[in-house]
Amino acid sequence: MARRPNIVLINCDDLGYGDLGCYGSAVHDTPRIDQLAAEGTRLLSFYMGSPVCTPSRGAMLTGSYPARIGFDDFDGLHVLFPGSACGLSPSEHTIASVLRDAGYATEIVGKWHCGDQPEFLPTNHGFDRWFGLPYSNDMGIQQGPNLIEEQGEQLIAAGYTLPPVIPYPPLPLMNSDEVVETQPDQTMLTRRYVERSIEFIRENTDQPFFLYFAHMHVHLPLYVEDTFHEGSRNGPYGAAVHAIDWATGVLMDELENQGLADNTIVVFTSDNGALCRPGEGSNGPLRGKKGRTSDGGIRVPGIVRWPGTVPAGAECDELLTAMDLLPTLAGWAGTAVPDDTIIDGRDIGEVLTRGAASPHETFAYYNGTLLEAVRDDRYKLRLVRRSGRELTIIAELFDLRADIGETTDVAGEHPDVVERLQGAAEAFRTELGDGVLGVKGSGCRPSGRVDDARPLVLLGDHHPMVLAEYDLSDRG
Repeated sequence: MARRPNIVLINCDDLGYGDLGCYGSAVHDTPRIDQLAAEGTRLLSFYMGSPVCTPSRGAMLTGSYPARIGFDDFDGLHVLFPGSACGLSPSEHTIASVLRDAGYATEIVGKWHCGDQPEFLPTNHGFDRWFGLPYSNDMGIQQGPNLIEEQGEQLIAAGYTLPPVIPYPPLPLMNSDEVVETQPDQTMLTRRYVERSIEFIRENTDQPFFLYFAHMHVHLPLYVEDTFHEGSRNGPYGAAVHAIDWATGVLMDELENQGLADNTIVVFTSDNGALCRPGEGSNGPLRGKKGRTSDGGIRVPGIVRWPGTVPAGAECDELLTAMDLLPTLAGWAGTAVPDDTIIDGRDIGEVLTRGAASPHETFAYYNGTLLEAVRDDRYKLRLVRRSGRELTIIAELFDLRADIGETTDVAGEHPDVVERLQGAAEAFRTELGDGVLGVKGSGCRPSGRVDDARPLVLLGDHHPMVLAEYDLSDRG
């Protein structure tokens, strides 16, 4: 019997659709990721479940829209913060739990951001081990006002109320469920993540494994090891992209050295679009950025490599989502998602291996609780226009095949398409809700919740480096 394939899922943080050479970047050199694309299939219409990190990651891991798993609202906030009472419910199935139940060794290296209370940590969601950060790398003690209020612009723009002004605790580095450092040297984290990943691969050469490598980069603040600044044509941001490319190459070389490269599925993607500060990240030809449901905020790079099964050097422009990874990877591993839970992802194995059509007739663009747009294989109907906290109900139609940048409203030319997509939007509202119209979805499950939540580290705890402050004030 042939050994089941290993699986490596590489998820970047805030990396844009136009940030890689193989997606058209003229300022970032990404030879190892470009090689990965040349040896696999590059996805052109690959969507995350949300344009921000917590709901995006929860959706990818569980195969469900954020609203279905209670990840569309965190007590009025768009993402989870240190010490939140909310998190991913332990009753949810994840890629890791399904694969571990099938006999896989499982490890997450890097950012989690699905809850920092003990009940919500990765080791309670199917991962044997974890080494990394519980949330974003800007949620520690750093220069400037050290307040959750710093996230205000993004939250207000998304229509949320700010929490009380709360000091961030020290940033904790975790080894499974234990805090092993506070305020770690972020410039060295990518290298440490790679070293831990190599250790995991070497320990599991004789059994199938699942490695979830969740990068810190390119989320702000940009702390990057000195060596990656050499040759950067885009400042610290370009150096962070170089670090991602280097890490990809080291992992691929290790798989090759262990004789595992041909029997390992490698998936490379990003949790949402680039923030697009001037002169830094790029979402290429797409309109919009992180935190928005224009395609630049939610359509991301996607590469799948599996020699002999997934075609090399190919492109796929079918409508696909990160929620599809759970059922697809489960199927490739010879198992399945338990049938006791409704998910939104679909097995796209035939799409990737045989060129079949997408199993999705439509896709919903949710931003928090708000249903802001829907699309089919060609057209996107925008349902809401934002102006600060003000929302205006609209019906703007874009032909994404002819107008990827969403520049020209063609609703007047295709009233039948508008009517059809409005019907699809109504079906999504019924199932998953819509905060724009105050609709509660009938198919939603609650997130996890605990009483007496507290951060993993408190300001008064006696940990080494507890008073060290990061010297950059950027937040993402």
